[in-house]
Amino acid sequence: MTDNNKGCKITLYWLEQSRSHRILWLLEELKLNYELKTYKRRADKLAPSELKKVHPLGKSPVLTIEAPGAEKPLVLAESAAIVEYLCDHFGSAQPSLVPERYQAGRENQVGGEREEWIRYRYFMHYVEGTLMPYLVMALVNDTIRNSPPFFLRPITGLVASQVEASFLNRNIESNLSFLEEQLKTAPEGGPYICGKELTAADILLSFPVIAGSGRILKDEQQKAKYPLLIAYVQRLEGSEGYRRAVAKVEQVEGRFSASM
Repeated sequence: MTDNNKGCKITLYWLEQSRSHRILWLLEELKLNYELKTYKRRADKLAPSELKKVHPLGKSPVLTIEAPGAEKPLVLAESAAIVEYLCDHFGSAQPSLVPERYQAGRENQVGGEREEWIRYRYFMHYVEGTLMPYLVMALVNDTIRNSPPFFLRPITGLVASQVEASFLNRNIESNLSFLEEQLKTAPEGGPYICGKELTAADILLSFPVIAGSGRILKDEQQKAKYPLLIAYVQRLEGSEGYRRAVAKVEQVEGRFSASM
């Protein structure tokens, strides 16, 4: 891999079944050299306590950068913040990951932005601000339904079903329909969410749509409603950079799972 690191040592703290895989994919797209440290979830599905030595919240992804002349390593957390920082400093290896901002002749004008960039900026916030909370709620709801002793499950199952019927299902369906329409209307016919090129927004979106597809788009009736979204998921999983990231994990851990 070409050394595009600008003399920096980059370390990614990767946790199984987590959003950290997006950062691994981005590092591959940017052709960066990095050290990968992998962690497994505890029996209660939480991250191991060792991650608190890297960042106080003990979450993943976390990425550190040891830069020439810096007194101490830079510690970055939160997926979108990490993505933006890496693209800001190392994006020259793959400039299309951040769409060009302005239309020709309308530089620095309000409303002069290209649709590709407007979409990019929006989806960088939409993924964690809107989409992921519903998928996390669905995961918690499934835990409520299935975790108690068997004699309590009729009660917890009823509660979980009511939450789904009154709140979760309609919001998840609304977001799936929204994504299907966004792919249908993508600039230049797509096939990515911001247009014809893969962007960092697609990489950020990859975890909820890939991990979530196995839980939400699991029957043929659902798949028939969202053909563009299904094709999009397959396109992301088939991306060369994504496959390299999967292979990197398999090399270290022996296996890889994109589930939540």
